[in-house]
Amino acid sequence: MLRILAPDALLLVGDLSDGAPRIPAQLRRLEQQLLLPTVCILGNHDTGRDPTGHALRRQMAALGPLDCGWQLRQLVPSSHRSPGLAVVGARPGSAGGGFHLSQACLSVFGPLSLEQSAARIVAAAAAAPPDCPLVLLAHCGPAGLGSELSDPCGRDWKRPACDWGDQDLALALARIRQVRPLPLVVFGHMHHRLKRGAGERRSFVVDRQGTAYLNAACVPRHLVDAAGVALRHFSWVELDAAGLLLAAHRWYGLDGRLHYEERLFDRPAVAAAATETAALGC
Repeated sequence: MLRILAPDALLLVGDLSDGAPRIPAQLRRLEQQLLLPTVCILGNHDTGRDPTGHALRRQMAALGPLDCGWQLRQLVPSSHRSPGLAVVGARPGSAGGGFHLSQACLSVFGPLSLEQSAARIVAAAAAAPPDCPLVLLAHCGPAGLGSELSDPCGRDWKRPACDWGDQDLALALARIRQVRPLPLVVFGHMHHRLKRGAGERRSFVVDRQGTAYLNAACVPRHLVDAAGVALRHFSWVELDAAGLLLAAHRWYGLDGRLHYEERLFDRPAVAAAATETAALGC
């Protein structure tokens, strides 16, 4: 399907498995076969509930250069349709809730403070070319997007509802935007469908500084509609040199045909720059 859709890059927000390296290894082979620039941030489930960190290390080794935790990955599409994209990974293994390192993450990365984690994200962003669009890729989104259960990082499984975003990511965002534009932050972790039938989560917001936040955690990604059509979900984003052009949730058939779309953002035509675009599948 990715061969048919032909995005310029593929970003993955983590929770690939419960610690098994099979899917990360498949992603690496897929990237090589399709020449599709791919990056991934590992999530809390990718630790495999293994406090020794062995499962997390296996995941990281299987991903190899696709792993972007606390790192800059410079993506250059093989089609050369776009000028490329700078992707900076946030803290790997996050389960949200402010700032907390699981025992598995402590085993792999060692003790780390909120300030140190934020500094790593900022340092990675500082190395990105200034003329290249910058995207931050996280497992859980940043703190500050709202404290209601339906907000992008709102806690919905336990009362009272609260902001469950990452504080180190929020601190890093504020510092990065002091020196350069940041058009997009992509994350997952907080499922779109709220617990106990409470409705749907807001999966997209734009703040006053113009940064867009996209929660890509549509679960399940594989489903069958009322007509019996098997569908696959992608969050689809298009950027150009001026910033975000389009953001949408899309459901494709196995033949690559688009069946449903929830359009989240369209830049007004009068403001759109006539430049090459980069299309991302998340």
